[in-house]
Amino acid sequence: MRVAAERGVPQKERQDLAETPATLAPGEHGDSSAAAGSSIELSRESRGAAASKPARTVTGRAAPAKSTVSKSALASLTDWDAARIFLEVVRAGSFRSAAERLTLSINAVRRRIDDFERQIGATLFTRDVHGARLTDEGALVVSAVEHMEAASFELLRAGDGLAGAASGEVRVAVTEGLGTFWLAPRLVEFQQSFPNVMVDLYCAMRSADVSRHEADVAIHLTRPAALDVKLVRLGRMHLMCFASEKYLEIFGIPKTIDDLVKHRLVLQVADEAAANAAFATIFPGFEQRDLIAMTTNVSSANYWAVAHGAGIGVFPTYASALGGKIIPLEVDLKWSYDIWLSYHATTGRIPRVRHMIDWLVEAFNPGKYPWFKDEFIHPQQLKTVYMGEPLTHLFGGFPMEGR
Repeated sequence: MRVAAERGVPQKERQDLAETPATLAPGEHGDSSAAAGSSIELSRESRGAAASKPARTVTGRAAPAKSTVSKSALASLTDWDAARIFLEVVRAGSFRSAAERLTLSINAVRRRIDDFERQIGATLFTRDVHGARLTDEGALVVSAVEHMEAASFELLRAGDGLAGAASGEVRVAVTEGLGTFWLAPRLVEFQQSFPNVMVDLYCAMRSADVSRHEADVAIHLTRPAALDVKLVRLGRMHLMCFASEKYLEIFGIPKTIDDLVKHRLVLQVADEAAANAAFATIFPGFEQRDLIAMTTNVSSANYWAVAHGAGIGVFPTYASALGGKIIPLEVDLKWSYDIWLSYHATTGRIPRVRHMIDWLVEAFNPGKYPWFKDEFIHPQQLKTVYMGEPLTHLFGGFPMEGR
C-alpha cells in the first residue's frame, strides 16, 4: 500500500522526485495545467475568506487577516508536491517527523520547504530545537494549501468514479496484525468473486486517513476522529496472554498477574509511549529489562518468537482458531478494541470499492465469527460456538516435513 501521495511511485523514485523541483499536478492523475488552474482559484477563494474573517488552520491558530505574503505568489503556485510537504511539516510539528511520514530524507524535506518559501516570497517557519513553528505568514498559507489538498482528493475521486465496472485497484489500509493474520489469507475469497479487481493491502501500525486519500478503505482499532468519513463498527477484537507448550514445560504455567513477574515477556510495540505506560501500570516497581525478553513491531515476528518458546505474548483470541501453536493462559489480563471501518462517501459509490466494503463487513461478521463479538469468549469455548468451516489452513505456518 502506498500511503504517500505519489500513488504508484516506488520509494526510490519518490526520493529522486524530492531532490528535483517538482511541478506535478495534485496526486499523479491530473495534468499540470489543470493543477495550476485549481491552485489559482483556490488561492483566490482563500484570500476572499481571509478578508472576511480569520481562517482557522490545522494548528488551531487564527490566520492573520493581513499578511506580507505575496498574493500573486499564491495565485501562481503550481508546485503541489512542495505544498504537500509544507502541510505535512505543519501537521507533524517537525521536519524529522514529516520526513519519516513521507519516507523522505530530512534534508530533502528542508530543501523542498526552502524552495516553497522562495516561491511564496515569505518565511513560513522558524526553526529551533523544539521543532518547526509557523510564522504568521505561514499560518495564512496553511489555509490555502488545505483547500488545494481537498481539491486534489476530489479530483482523484472524480477520476476513480469514471470507472463504473468492478475493475481496477482498491487500496485497503489495515493494522498490521489483522492484515497479516486475518485479511491477507482470506483475500482469495474476494479475488474469486472479483478477479478484475487488484487489491493493494497496506499493513501498518499507523492508521490511514481516507479523507486525505491515503486509502480507499481503512480498518482501525480506535474510532477515527475525522468528521467527513463514513464509519462502520465491524466488531470487537479481544486479546489475552499466550505461550508455547515448550515454554510452559520449562518455566511453568503462570496463574496470576503476580506470577508473570517470574516469566519472560515478548511484546509487539506499536506506540512506545503507550507501551511504556501500560507496562508501568501492570508491573509497578519493575524495570522493563527485568521482564521483557524481546520486543518487535511486526506481528509475524511476535508470533514466531512466542510459538518457539521465547516467552509469553499477547494475541487475539482467534489465534487458536487459526491453528496457532500457542496455548491461552488463565491470567486475568485481557484487552479489547473496537474494530472500525472508514471510507469517504464519494469513494464508497465506486463499484469496486463498494464490493470491498461489503466483503470486509462480512469478513468481520460477529455472527459468523464469534471471536469478534462484543463479549469475551475464551479460546477453549470457540470450538463449540463457531459453526463455520475450519480456518486452520489460513495460517498453518511453514511445514517442515521432507526437509
